[in-house]
Amino acid sequence: MIGLGTYAFFWQHSDRATPPLSLDEMLRRTQSLGGGVFQICDYRAVLDYDPARLQQLKAVAQELGIVLELGTKGIRPDHLAGYLRVAEALGVKVIRSMVTAPDHRPTLSEAEQLLRAQLPAFAAADVTIALETYEQLSSRDLVALVEAVGSERLGICLDPANCVAALEHPIDVIHRCAPYVKNLHVKDFAFTRRGGWVGFTLEGTELGTGLLPYDEMIKAVRPEERGIHRIVEHWLTWQDDFEKTVTAENNWNAYNLAFMRQRDEALGKQ
Repeated sequence: MIGLGTYAFFWQHSDRATPPLSLDEMLRRTQSLGGGVFQICDYRAVLDYDPARLQQLKAVAQELGIVLELGTKGIRPDHLAGYLRVAEALGVKVIRSMVTAPDHRPTLSEAEQLLRAQLPAFAAADVTIALETYEQLSSRDLVALVEAVGSERLGICLDPANCVAALEHPIDVIHRCAPYVKNLHVKDFAFTRRGGWVGFTLEGTELGTGLLPYDEMIKAVRPEERGIHRIVEHWLTWQDDFEKTVTAENNWNAYNLAFMRQRDEALGKQ
């Protein structure tokens, strides 16, 4: 299943928007573009929703036929317990997280102990944690952690673009992580020369126009066969003004979902 997440509406729910786009409206936009899943990712306000607001959000998603996922950073027990509570209220089965958070950087050994202690509660709730690939932790270390814990309720959220900053090649990351993937973030990226040709900028671009080996990633991960949801994200830089940026963001959402459907059809015929 393919869909969008809060990072696909990054600028429209940022403090530059007046008013910011609501979660309910993001769900409606996702449904209107043919998406079937929406990931509420790094959206801290959801932790403060009372039971009535969570039930209302769940009802909107159900009415639209949208499957909900959650995303956060960190593996502190109190933090993950809060997200598990929200997941159970919303009917969420996958929570994307990261090993480190701004205020917590456990060693791999500490991370293993923390995850081992918490996973029984996630298993009881039928919820899976997917730890994202990113530059602060090598994909080798992430795979080693997942293997050491050895639980079906722990896997990887694959996003090859994040690892480029640590000089990991996307294809290497894809094939190393593929057996453990539980969630997939899909964003394309490219390097462009900075002004005066001094250095490069790594930024987002529409799917199929950058350096993401999309077809190879899909063949390696087999998301449809394995029931892995694909969440569109962007590294869309500010486009001079708000209206121009919003137009680009909305165009990318429509284009990227259409691209994924087209590639699914093409790959299915190979």
